[in-house]
Amino acid sequence: MKRPHIYNTLTNQKWRIPILLSSIFSLFLIFSIAIHQSSSPSHHFSSTISGSSDSWLPEIPRFAYLISGTKGEGPQVKRLLQAVYHPRNYYVIHLDLDASDEERLALAKFAKSEAVVRQFRNIMVIGKADLITSKGPTVTASILHAVAILLKNARDWDWFINLNAWDYPLVSQDDLLHIFSYLPRDLNFLDHSSDVGWKEHQRARPIIIDPGLYHVKKSGVFWAKEKRSLPSSFKLFTGSEWVVLTKSFADFCIWGWDNLPRTLLMYYTNYLSSSEGYFHTVVCNHKNYQNTTVNHDLRYMKWDNPPNQQPVNLTEKHFSDMVQSGAPFAHRFALNDPVLEKIDRDLLRRVDGHFVPGGWCLENYVQGNDPCVHFGNPDTIKPSVNTKRLEKLILQLLDPDNFRSKQCR
Repeated sequence: MKRPHIYNTLTNQKWRIPILLSSIFSLFLIFSIAIHQSSSPSHHFSSTISGSSDSWLPEIPRFAYLISGTKGEGPQVKRLLQAVYHPRNYYVIHLDLDASDEERLALAKFAKSEAVVRQFRNIMVIGKADLITSKGPTVTASILHAVAILLKNARDWDWFINLNAWDYPLVSQDDLLHIFSYLPRDLNFLDHSSDVGWKEHQRARPIIIDPGLYHVKKSGVFWAKEKRSLPSSFKLFTGSEWVVLTKSFADFCIWGWDNLPRTLLMYYTNYLSSSEGYFHTVVCNHKNYQNTTVNHDLRYMKWDNPPNQQPVNLTEKHFSDMVQSGAPFAHRFALNDPVLEKIDRDLLRRVDGHFVPGGWCLENYVQGNDPCVHFGNPDTIKPSVNTKRLEKLILQLLDPDNFRSKQCR
């Protein structure tokens, strides 16, 4: 039987979840009314962290991001970084070993050239790059590497989010921070299922070897002739490689006080696309975390029909669907696709080459100008009307009919 974890609001008692949802909805409603009473986009409801005169407001969280890329993807990584940057957050930037030192240096120079980054020192560019093999366990190893860096150098964050050069946000960081302010800090967002289906014979039973674990040049994985049986000491889960993990759970995967994270890491060393199963299997096989899962990766993706193993590139024809999904991120976008300009203009109010404006930016927003050329208090959050779509998604995910019934099943 699953046992509750940390927050009393997330126990199995049926009356707890409706109270949590009612409280969240009421708070969302208050902010929504304030937002809609604003007559122009430059006058949104503003909130600050606890300790200010608005002490009734919840504490604003911090996100810790991994933004990864490979050779030739430096411009995409830079654009994505500008789109998700906020002074409260932390960012690890990783271009794998295929990328040149010049590409890594260019990103490091960009970070140092920005006054706000120099002040808050919240961007870390990995200089000694990891070798990444597509579909190999080196992907999982690289994610864990970034988590370890964040745990060492940025201790006061709440959620870890992994992105790559093909991702892009659909809401501002002010919107995301605002909505997550009202959520318990122990919720892990990851798409997961124990129904491995076709993956049993194509991923779970085959044994693969990733040359990236011992070579310095990228190549494909090797397949062993032997097959293996499904494990009996733990239950396999699979899902999306994109996750939003709590600091507590991320810390457990690095420093785990029992042997489960290490045992599963060794098992997934020979598992194809281990990043689509490692965190999912760890979280659902441990009694302290299996009740903390929300079965959604907070990404919008569009798949081929019949489905292939890779999502299609998103274009302007997908814009309406991705916005209505309420997801804060979307995957995947081709380099400089026109839909990115539309997202910048219509959703983020981002000026090309600059950060997305937020409450920390002191200049008034005028189309074509950079409102963040001067900055102030990073704890000032100005949510926009876009929070309504994310609010709707979160309330659906936490609805009693969806929440418990879709946890680790």
